Amino acid sequence: MSASDFRQIAIGRETGKPERLFRAAVSAFCALPRPSRREIAQLEDLTLPLFDKVSVEARRFVAAALSESEYAPFGLVRKLCDEPVDIAAPLLVRSPILSDVTLIALIGRHGLPHARAIARRPNLHQTIADLIRVLERPRLVYPEGAKQDEPVAGALRATGAVAASEVSNDPVPGQLAENVRRKLRSMMTPGAPREAVPDEARAPAYDRLKATALTGNDTFFQTALADALEIDLLAARSITEKSGYSSLIDALKALDLAEEQAFLLAATILPGQFAHAESVRLFLERYRALHRDVALDRVRDWKAASVGARIRSNAERLQPRVRSSAPKGDQLKAS
Repeated sequence: MSASDFRQIAIGRETGKPERLFRAAVSAFCALPRPSRREIAQLEDLTLPLFDKVSVEARRFVAAALSESEYAPFGLVRKLCDEPVDIAAPLLVRSPILSDVTLIALIGRHGLPHARAIARRPNLHQTIADLIRVLERPRLVYPEGAKQDEPVAGALRATGAVAASEVSNDPVPGQLAENVRRKLRSMMTPGAPREAVPDEARAPAYDRLKATALTGNDTFFQTALADALEIDLLAARSITEKSGYSSLIDALKALDLAEEQAFLLAATILPGQFAHAESVRLFLERYRALHRDVALDRVRDWKAASVGARIRSNAERLQPRVRSSAPKGDQLKAS
């Protein structure tokens, strides 16, 4: 498979046996030395609708193929990681796109089998390693004779489902549980104010976006989107005029909108993208899978591109003036 093969598959949406298309798309994608964001989104668009139609062997093949890729679509990787550990293991052990928070959430959902695979990751965060140690040795958390129903799920639920703590070599029974809970809470607490958008700050942005989207005038919505994201109008226009909704998902996730709010806006602006229930399910799945940090990074890229475009435009406007001033100087010398 080559880069041109992937682009042909993505553009042509070639039909055929789902299994063959699923494997071929991933194989061709892995041949790309540095795939663009558009190509990453195309792979996700191609493979997620096929996911439930392919065999376990195909899923295992794709998990292994994407396990070391730093460009693998997060939605597809997350879907594979939610499979049984015999499929997900290569990603759990090696994937560079799984953050610490994602790893902890996976442990919370799937328990010890996934935790043991994650424990094999190189340079694993010490807090996660300690959490796995707690899950492997529940008697550190529950004294002998204490009720131990669902120790893994119970410990994680009590903390909001995330990471562990620094532990002493000889912890007191029950004390380690509290240390784990404290550390889990601290890891899941947003580290910067931008992570949590207050409802009062979020509501006006959504209300204006909804009001402008329902007018049916794309320019009104693009202007509201540009104001909400603090990007220029050209960037907002390109987000809503693309053939797919990948960029729009990034924009709405960066605003930290609820999935129902995001879907209402997307369906109003791009109604042709949601012709059947499967397309709605796929949109919601992709929106849930996208991490807000990734969406914010993409908004920063749009802002940087806008600044670069303005600098180039200003430079082009100044160049004719420099050229036109040269003859005047020559005329003065001649006189």
